[in-house]
Amino acid sequence: VQLQASGGGLVQPGGSLRLSCAVQGGISSVKNMGWFRQAPGEGREFVVGFTRNGVNADYADSVKGRFIISRDTAKNTLYLQVISLKPEDTAGYYCAANTKYYYGGVPRGPTSYDSWGQGTLVTVSS
Repeated sequence: VQLQASGGGLVQPGGSLRLSCAVQGGISSVKNMGWFRQAPGEGREFVVGFTRNGVNADYADSVKGRFIISRDTAKNTLYLQVISLKPEDTAGYYCAANTKYYYGGVPRGPTSYDSWGQGTLVTVSS
């Protein structure tokens, strides 16, 4: 599975963006997809992910009510709508896919995902 993230940019606090993740190849093998982020000098942090059926989502507490994950199966694309952005949301945002294991819910650990996009940078600053 190949993942290509896009949509990042520089926004002012309170602004919004829509991040996209195009999925190519091996789609039938995908069991979970999600978004992570990594701020400079920090580890990779779980943001949100879909359960295997792609219906239910699990959000990190820090983004609940501000970030929305969605997907367009016809376009093989995963989205992350981010609103009410804060300076602490500044990070590289990565989409990820788990193609190997079946989990009961949404895995939150980065090591549970075996395919990663290259990341798209979101900078929130006035």
